[in-house]
Amino acid sequence: MSKLSLAPDGSVSPETVSPGTVSPGTGTGGAGWRALFAFPNPVNEYAARITAGLVVLLAVLTLLTGAGWGLAAIAAGFWLRVLFGPRVSPLALLSVKVLAPRLGKTKLVSGPPKRFAQGIGAAVSTTAAVLLAAGLAPAAWTLLAVLVVAASLEAFAGFCLGCTIFGFLQRRGLIPEDVCEACNNISLRRA
Repeated sequence: MSKLSLAPDGSVSPETVSPGTVSPGTGTGGAGWRALFAFPNPVNEYAARITAGLVVLLAVLTLLTGAGWGLAAIAAGFWLRVLFGPRVSPLALLSVKVLAPRLGKTKLVSGPPKRFAQGIGAAVSTTAAVLLAAGLAPAAWTLLAVLVVAASLEAFAGFCLGCTIFGFLQRRGLIPEDVCEACNNISLRRA
């Protein structure tokens, strides 16, 4: 019997499990669904920053050209990363599989705040796409400019605005501590 496991880079690999061993969440297909929608934890921060840089590049090109398809591609990319991690998103695959390995650096950070940040990006870019489709182009381009600022902070300064919001919400008790124990426990972050 085999099950899927996620490597820190987001790749999925089969592992051998002895017969009769039941993993948590397995049963009638539970492990398959869980693996399909899994997000890596931890995440290589350098790959996340490169992905953010690619988002900045695509967003700036979209702003300069006024191309609605660029906005749709940005929103789709965020949704793919939220739902499936870096395994399906073209920008994340380029970052994780090609560009980050060329840096030769790895800095692992907690995955849940990064997924939360991708969710914010998905919400902002989807709202911008809907506004553009509704004929409210100035509002759409303003939201895309806000997204460029946030993604630029991540890409060029290593400051993840979504991760900061995640931490704030977790400290206020709005996100349960068990969602990201390493976010609450400094000794786990250093391990």
